[in-house]
Amino acid sequence: MRKLTTIFSLILLAAFFSYNELYAQVDSDLVGEEAPGFELKNIDGSTVALDDYLEDDAVKGAIVIFTCNHCPYAKLYEDRIVALDAKFKSQGFPVIAINPNDPEAYPEDDFKNMIKRAEEKGFTFPYLVDETQDIAKAYAATRTPHNYLLNKEDGKFVIRYVGAIDDAPRNAEEAGDLYMEDAVQALMEGDSPDVRHTKAVGCSIKWKKS
Repeated sequence: MRKLTTIFSLILLAAFFSYNELYAQVDSDLVGEEAPGFELKNIDGSTVALDDYLEDDAVKGAIVIFTCNHCPYAKLYEDRIVALDAKFKSQGFPVIAINPNDPEAYPEDDFKNMIKRAEEKGFTFPYLVDETQDIAKAYAATRTPHNYLLNKEDGKFVIRYVGAIDDAPRNAEEAGDLYMEDAVQALMEGDSPDVRHTKAVGCSIKWKKS
């Protein structure tokens, strides 16, 4: 019995690593590709399009983050997301947050609660709802939070980093590698990020049942 349990555990472990390797490859493949456009409803009732930022001469890129209200990992990163916007928006790299979750399955992620959460946490950036989930799929997002750094190049946005904000999802003070910050700094200096993709750590996106 113990031997069977060990074998089953090894199978699960192998499947886990296969899954992670699959999505690591997807994230890697996205780097260097043109960022999919979007036009989504913001919590203030307005519509925000990625093209709006493309037409703004002050914008050099964008930090696009798929996140939500209910996920514990998303909550742990909220202050860090606010800090990213505070640090980099004035330098041309604003945050754009997008909630892709199915609100029927997770009512805490519905539009009314998005407004409430943004007010409670003092969001200084758009918090958009991906009602069809088409944008999350276009970006191959799988987690909340799942983070993308876009750079404006030749009249379009190009994905230059995909993955985690840092290496300490549970405690910001323990972070040793600030992946997103370092990637933004590299782009601002005219360089490519040293680390172009990492594993996004968070809750799985709650997809609608077809």
